Amino acid sequence: MSATAREDILEQRSIRLPRLPAPVLLVMPAIVVLAAVVIVPLALSLYSSFTPFRLTKPETFFVFIGLRNYANLLSDWDFWAAFGRTVLLLTVALNLEMLLGLGLALMVEKATRGQRILRTLLMFPMMFSPILVGFQFKFMFNDNIGLVNNALQALGITDTAIPWLIEGHLAFIAILVAEIWSATSVFAILILAGLLAMPKEPLEAARVDGCTPWQTFRYVTWPFIMPFAYIAMTIRSLDVARAYDIVKIMTDGGPAKRTELLWTLISRTAYSDAKMGLANAMAYVSILLSILFTVYFFRKLAAARTQIGAEW
Repeated sequence: MSATAREDILEQRSIRLPRLPAPVLLVMPAIVVLAAVVIVPLALSLYSSFTPFRLTKPETFFVFIGLRNYANLLSDWDFWAAFGRTVLLLTVALNLEMLLGLGLALMVEKATRGQRILRTLLMFPMMFSPILVGFQFKFMFNDNIGLVNNALQALGITDTAIPWLIEGHLAFIAILVAEIWSATSVFAILILAGLLAMPKEPLEAARVDGCTPWQTFRYVTWPFIMPFAYIAMTIRSLDVARAYDIVKIMTDGGPAKRTELLWTLISRTAYSDAKMGLANAMAYVSILLSILFTVYFFRKLAAARTQIGAEW
């Protein structure tokens, strides 16, 4: 075969090679960065959860032990205690945040003047990072110079300083107050959006039918704003399930691990104890639990939307 014929065949083959569309080529750099920053670390952390990997012994990363780390978690009291505290914090915080957010949203919605200013003020706690909130409330609940103890003593409610961050139950309450203060605005803003989007005709019809304010709220207003509340619950359940910053700053899981949550325990296991394989196993179990909460709230959200579609 002559050289000219070979060149013709190569040109034909090169022309037949598939070419990627321009949109794919434009997105390719982002895909490569996403794979390098997210997918590869996730794959490595998932693999390490099946190994006895310790930071002080890098060679253990290549020792495969199967599900031993996950089996050890079943009998790990510290893990299940942290899991119980996380669920308790999530349950109490979400319910109180929803009640307070609902009250704030109703008050702002009824305001005839300065509603824009009030809506801006509702977003004020969201502007603070969790670390800053942790430092703020750690100072406020300080035994000696904290604002809370000084206010209680000035009002004559107590004569001695209350050890908010030293006693286990009180420290948990302090963390709960910090979480509620920083995130109630999420519920308030989303529920307020539902109130402002609600049509007025059903409310007027309820008044004409002689419904009391409570009946109007229970059977007309609440079913309409329920999907907005479930959206806020979904967002906040993910936040509380991975709560770390506020707890780390305020108590660091103390005293005596009585405020240890899942992610503070994971951090301590990974970096203080150097048990990275076991810590990754804990992390993936907690991720599965977060997914279960998310699925539950999404089902509630779908049911609420179906109910609105049927009634409205």
